[in-house]
Formats: sequence, C-alpha cells, structure tokens
Amino acid sequence: MRRTPALCAARLHFAPFYRISSHRDPRRRAGRHSGLTLTSHAEQIMIQQIVSHTPTYVWALLAFILYRGVLASRDREIAFRRLFIIPAVMLWLSLSSMNEHGALGGGVWGVWALGVVAGAALTWRLGSGAVITVSRAAGTVQQRGSWAPLMLMIAIFATKYTVAVLTAMHPELQQNLVFAAAVTVLFGLFNGVFVGRLARYVAAWMFQPEATAA
Repeated sequence: MRRTPALCAARLHFAPFYRISSHRDPRRRAGRHSGLTLTSHAEQIMIQQIVSHTPTYVWALLAFILYRGVLASRDREIAFRRLFIIPAVMLWLSLSSMNEHGALGGGVWGVWALGVVAGAALTWRLGSGAVITVSRAAGTVQQRGSWAPLMLMIAIFATKYTVAVLTAMHPELQQNLVFAAAVTVLFGLFNGVFVGRLARYVAAWMFQPEATAA
C-alpha cells in the first residue's frame, strides 16, 4: 500500500523507538535503514508543506524586521515615540506564542515574566555607562547604531517559526514541560532585552530638563 504524507507524519512520533529497537535487536537491523529513510522523507515532506503554507504576512513581517534592523545599525536621530515600535512588535510576536493549554498551563505568564525581568535587568546593567542624547524640545533621541537589535529580532522570529514547525511535526512537545519552559524563558529574555534597552532611553528622556522660553 502506498504511504501517504499523513501516514508518514504519524510515524514521526515513533521513529526513535524504531531506531532503538533496531540497535538492540540484530534481527531488526534489516529494516533499520528503510525506517530511517521513511522518517527522513516524511520530515522533508512536512517541512516543505509547512514552508509552502506559511502565510504571506509572515514573510512580509520578516522583510520589515530586516529593514528595521538595518536602520538600527546606523547612527541616527529619531522621534522618541518611534522607539516603542520594535519592542511592541517583538512583544506581540512573543505573546502570540504563549500557550495556556500547554505543559505550563496558566504558569506560562509567570515563567515569561521572569525571563523579561532577567533580560531587562541584565540589559540595564550592561548599558549603564552608555551616553544617550535626547532633545525634548525637538522630541528626538540620538540612537547609536548597533547590529544587536537586528540579531534579537531575527532570534525572536526564528524561535517562533521553529517552535511552530516543531510542534506541527511533534504535537506532543506542547505537553513537554522542559520544552515549554525553555521556549517561554527564551521569549521572555528576548523581550526583556528590548524592554531594558527602551527603559534606558525613557529614563534619559525623563531626566532631560525641558526647554524653557527665554
């Protein structure tokens, strides 16, 4: 009988057991390579289907991330309110990945919050010596160029996409406590870096005296 992609996908969850059994029982070694080939072929089919069915807006979002990341790599003067755009987008990406029905249940928010606090505190501490120039009169901030925002944005995008692929191929991962905790903390840390960086700009803005009329 010809194996359909659905049948091949169903066998992905049992592939490790087939490999272990083949290793321990010499009588099953004959089917070992065919099982691995089937698994590899099934995974390739699933990945192709996932990529081909990725919504267009996802690739548009990636293009936006790359564009904003390249802009952030250059020294420039920007409006203060525009500092909130990227942290807000990255926050939305992370929060849309939180799953209260997974292994962590409602505790997913607490784990995520711990990651945010840790990331924000670390970023604040590491950037304590940085000089931030603001002009409240003009409503602008002088932003130093850095490739770090681009790397962080790509990291969040890649993590979200990878998690979506892995959970589509292996739905049982959604109930895996270690996997859920690791992914949630990772999202929290990424968001925390953006929050910490934004907090430093906000603090510099708040402590800058307002211009007064002569």
